[in-house]
Amino acid sequence: MHCPFCSAPDTRVIDSRLSNDGDQVRRRRECVSCNERFTTYEGAELNMPRVVKQDGSRMPFREEKLCAGVMRALEKRPVSTEQVDEAINRIKHQLLAAGEREIPSATIGNLVMEELLALDQVAYIRFASVYLDFSDINAFRDAIEKLEREKLDQTKSSRKA
Repeated sequence: MHCPFCSAPDTRVIDSRLSNDGDQVRRRRECVSCNERFTTYEGAELNMPRVVKQDGSRMPFREEKLCAGVMRALEKRPVSTEQVDEAINRIKHQLLAAGEREIPSATIGNLVMEELLALDQVAYIRFASVYLDFSDINAFRDAIEKLEREKLDQTKSSRKA
């Protein structure tokens, strides 16, 4: 690593520590020539899969687009920024863990729906209404009834345990 102060090609590492929840390595370095110290951060460079749209077109994964969709669904809902960040990180982790070079947009939409369902039912219905292209009020009613049935089933199963 070249020194940012004198551009000397030789620097030495003084200290290394994990940072950002273990996702990065923070290194304190010192220039052998001018003795100035500076910090570098090292992290894994991961390639997100390309997104295959419904029309067959392919585009790069854009985290901003994922965040915008989730935030739009959660607008004015009582969900913290930390919860949103964690949900987005879980989605990205699942996409990387799949190990695929390309992934259908429908898969991403389903992952978003799962995360929104765990975070906020109103946000889930908002997202589902756009993602599943609800055509009338009956589609909303069906989705809400499905949520109520699932909640009832969870209540019954937790009582048995």
